Amino acid sequence: MGIILILLLIAAMGAVVFAVIRGLHAFANLQPENVDENGVPVSLKIQNKAMFARVKWQAIAIVIVVALLALSQTA
Repeated sequence: MGIILILLLIAAMGAVVFAVIRGLHAFANLQPENVDENGVPVSLKIQNKAMFARVKWQAIAIVIVVALLALSQTA
C-alpha cells in the first residue's frame, strides 16, 4: 500500500510542477490586447486555471502525505 501511495505522491508532485510551468508560460506570454468578450485577457484566464490546478494538486499531495504518515504510524 505504501508503494502505491508513494507513486501517487510522485504523480501529484509532477502535476504540481506541470501546473506551475503552464502558469509561468502563460505569464511570460501575456498579451493584454488579446481579450475575450468581457474584456478579460485570455492569458489571464489561463494563469488562473493553472493556479487553481496547482492548488488542487498540492492539496491532493498533502492528503497523500497524511495518508502515508498515518500508514507509517500503524505499521
